[in-house]
Amino acid sequence: MNNYSRKSVIQGVMVVCVLVIFFRLLFIQLIDDSYYKAATENVLRKTVLYPNRGNIRYRGGQIMVRNKPVYDIMVIPSKIKNIDTAKFCRLLNINFEQFEHQVNKARKFSPYKASIFKKEITLEAYSSLQEQLHQFNGFLAERRTIRVYPDSVAAQFLGYVNQVTERDIHYDDRFYRSGDFIGVSGVERFYEEQLRGKPGVKNIMVDAFNRPKGEFKDGEFDTVSKAGQDLVSSLDQGIQKLAEKFMSNKIGSIVAIEPSTGEVLAFVSSPSYDPNLMSGLEKGNSYMELLNNSNHPLFIRPIQAQYPPGSVFKVVSALVAQQAGLINEHTVFNCQGGYRYGKTGFMGCTHVHGPINLSQSIQTSCNTYFGYIYSGMIDNQASGAVDAYEKWRSSIMKFGIGKALGVDLQYEKPGSLPSSAFYTKRFGSNNWTSSYNMSLSIGQGELGITTMQMANIMAIVANRGFYYRPHLIKGIGTEDLSNPKFKERISVDVNSEYFEPVIQGMSLAVNNHGGTAYSARINGIEMCGKTGTVQNSHGKNHAAFLAFAPRKNPKIAIAVFVENAGYGSVWAAPIGSMIVEKYLKDSISIQASIQSRIINGNLLPDS
Repeated sequence: MNNYSRKSVIQGVMVVCVLVIFFRLLFIQLIDDSYYKAATENVLRKTVLYPNRGNIRYRGGQIMVRNKPVYDIMVIPSKIKNIDTAKFCRLLNINFEQFEHQVNKARKFSPYKASIFKKEITLEAYSSLQEQLHQFNGFLAERRTIRVYPDSVAAQFLGYVNQVTERDIHYDDRFYRSGDFIGVSGVERFYEEQLRGKPGVKNIMVDAFNRPKGEFKDGEFDTVSKAGQDLVSSLDQGIQKLAEKFMSNKIGSIVAIEPSTGEVLAFVSSPSYDPNLMSGLEKGNSYMELLNNSNHPLFIRPIQAQYPPGSVFKVVSALVAQQAGLINEHTVFNCQGGYRYGKTGFMGCTHVHGPINLSQSIQTSCNTYFGYIYSGMIDNQASGAVDAYEKWRSSIMKFGIGKALGVDLQYEKPGSLPSSAFYTKRFGSNNWTSSYNMSLSIGQGELGITTMQMANIMAIVANRGFYYRPHLIKGIGTEDLSNPKFKERISVDVNSEYFEPVIQGMSLAVNNHGGTAYSARINGIEMCGKTGTVQNSHGKNHAAFLAFAPRKNPKIAIAVFVENAGYGSVWAAPIGSMIVEKYLKDSISIQASIQSRIINGNLLPDS
């Protein structure tokens, strides 16, 4: 290529570049108004329109959680000029030192971006401030809402909201910005995306005196906020409030489930707290008080506290043994006041029952009967004790024991059902037998399950062999919950006919003289139940009661667990009975003296 050709190419490139720049400038000035908008930022006020967070309702439609409007006073430090500081302080009921502190704090965050100057001004206080706010350049108001809890119940179920952290913003920086709120625990956290809604933006023209002059370009660049969806919980208002009343001044939990759906009807964690404490300006102080409370009210006991189930585990053991062909409804063992095992082992029973069949063993909670069952399941198998134990454990786990059920709350614990490897390591070899962990036969030892799992066991028995995964929300917006994991029918692989002798024993336990839960019977309703007195090495025994009702076409399954209460028949069974009767008959017939004892009883440990 000669010099003339190179010169022509270079000149051509330069002409093209000039033309590109020319047409770009023409486009910017005549067609694209984004630079015009940027130039007018100094006369625009961008106000975030925060959406109303979705309400939460009981299954009957009554409000559990609603919103209350408040206003945050925002500040842009670089725009503060020529204001009457003394007047501004009087309007906000603050002193000059507080004013300077907040402005300096905002300036460190950003001189040019809006940040919170004073949070959560009530609607009443804002009404008197609104007409004068334009006098104070650099200050504006943003409407927000805070949560209000009319019944002041179900705190651990509901959870609470708080300002986002840097981690929250990093996780979803397209949605959250500093100062936004997010669900922290409970269903507020689990269903955050459905509850939170979508914020909008309103662009207002303001003059040099900070006075609004109308919408910018007729609202062309405004976006509307979209309210969050309401949640319909599965909780029944009547029994939820009653159950919390019964558990006042006690440590423990209650879970009630509708067997035909897996919907949770009552969810009580005690001690609890007023959820209103975690909303509003004092929530920081309230949180620290709750966090330092020795009774741990922030602990979600129904899904996090893991207890030895005690005698209530005998229901599962009896079903698994029948399915394995070890026993049937006519199998009889002789109880002489306890079960002897190994060389010197002895597991005592509450009575000398003599010859006793399966239903009677459930009715009277005979330890001896279940000692025979467990040793038969583990020791008398050709495969050896270790393999037999693993088969037994696998059958037990199908009842939702030793694994998380997958409820719609975070931080659910799986419970404890050790593997054979655990015992092999503990005992130094694999030559162990049932005598090494015989306490498992009566729901003690290393076995641990949650109250949610206990209630689910009752739902399984009520359904004669299957369950739906327990869940606490039954509807979102106007639609029923569609999550397929809560619609799945989960079988425990035990034939339905094997449930009848166990259910008969549970009915006898409640409805016949001599049953361990006879004091909990309900006139006109055949309730089937099982008490448990759980050994506690740290103090008084725990009290448990599991039941479902009615026997035919069951409507409710329940588990009550009261720590350090002694016998299950004294505390847990009456509580469970009254809740079941309230749900099925909307009345309570148990004698007034028992009601009074339960309501006024204080079983909290001495501080």
